[in-house]
Amino acid sequence: MDAPYSIIVDSPCEITKEFAEQNDLTVLHFTYTEADKEDGGLSGTDNLFNAKTAHEFYDAMRHGASPMTSQPSQLEFEECFRQVAKSGKPAIYLAFDSGISGCYEGACTALERVKEDYPGIPLTIVDTKLASTPLNLLVYEAVRQRNKGLSMEGLAQWATEAHNFIHTLFMVDDLKALARGGRIPTGIAFVGTKLDIKPMLTIALDGKLELVGVARGRKKGIRRLADNYLKNHEENTPVCAIGNADCPADVRRLEDLISRSDENTLFLESFAGPTIGCHVGPGFMSCCFWGADKRGTMAVPDKIASQVEHE
Repeated sequence: MDAPYSIIVDSPCEITKEFAEQNDLTVLHFTYTEADKEDGGLSGTDNLFNAKTAHEFYDAMRHGASPMTSQPSQLEFEECFRQVAKSGKPAIYLAFDSGISGCYEGACTALERVKEDYPGIPLTIVDTKLASTPLNLLVYEAVRQRNKGLSMEGLAQWATEAHNFIHTLFMVDDLKALARGGRIPTGIAFVGTKLDIKPMLTIALDGKLELVGVARGRKKGIRRLADNYLKNHEENTPVCAIGNADCPADVRRLEDLISRSDENTLFLESFAGPTIGCHVGPGFMSCCFWGADKRGTMAVPDKIASQVEHE
């Protein structure tokens, strides 16, 4: 059945190429590059790991590669939006987190230019205030809601509020990756690495990264991810989204810890793509789920199904 409207996403939402093709999703791709390497180093397009496997990418980082990332260009935004205008089919763009990227702002700027030629373009842009695994969770639910008949206007309203109900905790294995991105001082990264400290972070309501604690050692960090899900997930929506940067054995360990206490949990797995991987490094793990409104109330979004379907 042809979808009534298209959904546009960014490659750091960590979906697969197959999922995009099966669900009428247009993907805007970030890029990564090592500008200081004569041979180009670890460079390419964040294309959902179709040209390079996750292991190949992260193994290069383990051996010293340190690429930087770029969002889609203004030209790429405009070309995508003009295609929407020419097709006449409405579209909603679930944009990457404005708290850590200029992607949303760049898209809005491009849309204003396209409106000069196509003033009636049927395109809505939503700042999801999410990235990586939590954005993956949102995109999967957005597709499900569209397929169940939710209008584009209703989906835009839902997607704007959804980040308030998505709980996220993630662990970075190497503090040097955060230091390189300016998230923590280099001196702290050096000491923390020597002490085997694993920082535990979340995405705050404004979309920015927030350090919420540390764990001494990786096993304790994985236990904390499991405990956070078990204590705080919405009971009627037992979906646990787990992202990882080339550490599948730890994903199995986390799923096992959760399943021992909640055998009804459905796991949604994804690989952290190059855009996120450049900043968090190999060994990154995240655990995301639907829960109470983080602004203080206890209700879950109206459009989240009261009972998750086993699809």
